[in-house]
Amino acid sequence: MTVKQPQPGDLEPIETASRDEIAALQFQRLQWTVRHAYENVPHYKQVFDEAGVHPDDLKTLADLAKFPFTTKKDLRDNYPFGMFAVPREQITRLHASSGTTGKPTVVGYTRNDINNWADLGARSIRAAGGRPGDICHISYGYGLFTGGLGAHYAAERAGCTVVPMSGGQTEKQVQLIQDFKPDIIMVTPSYSLVIAEEFEKMGIDPAECSLKVGIFGAEPWGEGMRAEIEKKLGLDAVDIYGLSEVMGPGVASECIESKDGPVIWEDHFYPEIIDPDTGRVLPDGELGELVFTSLTKEGMPVIRYRTRDLTRLLPPTSRSFRRMGKITGRSDDMLIIRGVNVFPTQIEEQILRDKRLAGNYQLVVSRDGHMDNLEVRCELQRDAADLPDADVRDIVKQLQHHIKTLIGVSTKITVMQPDGIPRTLTGKAVRILDQRSKER
Repeated sequence: MTVKQPQPGDLEPIETASRDEIAALQFQRLQWTVRHAYENVPHYKQVFDEAGVHPDDLKTLADLAKFPFTTKKDLRDNYPFGMFAVPREQITRLHASSGTTGKPTVVGYTRNDINNWADLGARSIRAAGGRPGDICHISYGYGLFTGGLGAHYAAERAGCTVVPMSGGQTEKQVQLIQDFKPDIIMVTPSYSLVIAEEFEKMGIDPAECSLKVGIFGAEPWGEGMRAEIEKKLGLDAVDIYGLSEVMGPGVASECIESKDGPVIWEDHFYPEIIDPDTGRVLPDGELGELVFTSLTKEGMPVIRYRTRDLTRLLPPTSRSFRRMGKITGRSDDMLIIRGVNVFPTQIEEQILRDKRLAGNYQLVVSRDGHMDNLEVRCELQRDAADLPDADVRDIVKQLQHHIKTLIGVSTKITVMQPDGIPRTLTGKAVRILDQRSKER
């Protein structure tokens, strides 16, 4: 893997600006956004008035903490177009979340919003090492999900040659990677391992393919998964972050030269970390729930949107903007097993400590009487498929010990053969099967 260091002219001036310059720009844009939302979105006028705050109360960046949060429920309650701040006729594109319950969350973009999104996506690709002329293979799903089109417009804006493959058809994915020889792949981390497995099934070493950079997002993944992907595919694995309610992929992205957490594009999004229980703003460095306020969105500004993602704000390194740590879980999908808080990424980290195990796994939660049980299903690496039973029992024993010691919960471990866990061919892995609701 060859890391592409940024050269003079690669970076926009704001990426190397002083913190004072960034804060001044943020404050100017924040004042506009709060007023724009208050004057044009009935929901914001109502909740601001109920909270006793007004756009004029915003005297400093810290004053944003006086304003109420926005939640996914607010977006669903105003379905479909109630959160738009411009007439519907000025909305160039609609996207919607892939939520599994209730109404989807609908988001709208003006032409300027789409241009800003493409610019930030292109900035993210450049940060990941992509350059004009690179071939970019996109395996995010296209459609109402923001991943495919978000990556597509970003790659075109970055000057790349785009292969709009979308998800699924894994054998064809491999064929096109072999034939077109792309430099970059944009895909969910879980599906990248499915693609790697397809290479192996065809007798091809995936690490020998043309890919140099993978830009991975749409689901949480840890450093163990990064190491697994980089080893399998022989590329630099870079984390991109986004969510449709705030914009889509490109809210934050890692820099290839440091790979130390996604850099938040703070000239367009103002981040906060809050205590998920009290709503209190926490200082940089403390773990809590990530909250975003958009700074430039015309069609659908969001004020203090609760992402439910748990992370921390970190100081700048490769750029002048702050970074976010790896997502450790979500405040609304945290598993509580016998009083212990458990996040899938914690389990993933322990699985990937054992080089005989692959990155695909599934957590099955069930209830026996009043007792919660957690089964961890994991897979052997393809080259470990013929391990003796004694070695498999050793894997089970070690993994149970690590999870119990470091996370604090007892588990049943099921080690399966390669491909034993059902694959998702269109995007995010189904990591959790919570059967408790059926058993109550």
